[in-house]
Amino acid sequence: MELNLSNVIIIIVFLLIVSLAVKGSVSHFKGEGGCCGGGGKDRLIKPKKLDKVVATKVIGIDGMMCDHCAARIHNALNSMEGVNAKVQRSRGRAVVKLGREIDDFELEKVITDLGYTVTGNR
Repeated sequence: MELNLSNVIIIIVFLLIVSLAVKGSVSHFKGEGGCCGGGGKDRLIKPKKLDKVVATKVIGIDGMMCDHCAARIHNALNSMEGVNAKVQRSRGRAVVKLGREIDDFELEKVITDLGYTVTGNR
């Protein structure tokens, strides 16, 4: 079988595509990939210090596949007034302390608007 220049170029391009796919898959499965539109290191919003805690809620969340997913939820919740949230990707939940009364629907909507599923709220 004779290899001409066009076959060599096709083989090189194919190998390049395969190597990039493998590299992306490895980082994705380590939780470092951008499965939800991001990737890299995310800057987290610092949770607010609350004067008083009127309630603590544990919200189950399905769909967090990487640290970027958890950071998106963390930042969205902590950007709300009167909310101090810590997202635990490995446990599939967010522990939310409230400094004011907030309806469960409002908290859940912030999470579902990001594309995740709320599996429970207690």
